[in-house]
Amino acid sequence: MRLLLVEDDVELSSRLTRRLEAAGFAVDHAFDGETAAEWPDLDRLGVLILDLGLPSLSGTDVLRHWRRAGVRTPVIILTARGSWQEKVDGLNAGADDFVVKPVQSEELIARIHAIVRRAQSGGEPLLEAGAISLDPVAHTASRGGRALDLSRQEFRLLELFLRRAGHILSQSDLLEQLYALEAERDRNALEVQVSRLRRKVGRGAITTVRGLGYRFER
Repeated sequence: MRLLLVEDDVELSSRLTRRLEAAGFAVDHAFDGETAAEWPDLDRLGVLILDLGLPSLSGTDVLRHWRRAGVRTPVIILTARGSWQEKVDGLNAGADDFVVKPVQSEELIARIHAIVRRAQSGGEPLLEAGAISLDPVAHTASRGGRALDLSRQEFRLLELFLRRAGHILSQSDLLEQLYALEAERDRNALEVQVSRLRRKVGRGAITTVRGLGYRFER
């Protein structure tokens, strides 16, 4: 899953990015409010993490701009400790949750998972199709009750397939979700990852729809 981290503190942004990537997310960055407000594909991201104390345009103003523009992607705001007014303003502007600075990455990751469950899984943590089951919070997957040994990118790919089981996902769709915006997106590498995942989940589970993409069979 891709997410956008809007944080002007370079050191904090780098630390959170390392932890988020280790947890299986692809992270895009914006370091000021104006850039965040005009980010090109907000509706294709899983979560937006927004610091309220930004240069050029405040985080609260960015959030109001997003919501006025019809962006419905869940937003977690980062607020200063003890700044209750910031929390109130952020939530009133349309935020879904908040994390208080100094940010504990474990708490942030837990809140991301909770929001994703509410937004995409109807509150149910498990994703299932056929013999395959995946828990995005525990970061585990199994086939017929037996644990699957998946790389971080294979886990991301399987989660994308299971969230849209029965639907065709194009290579472009998958690449957009697997890699940050500035990252190199290699279609050949994606084909290799799909092939490896097939061997682990069963070759009949992922169908190639010629000219369109892939479909994970229910």
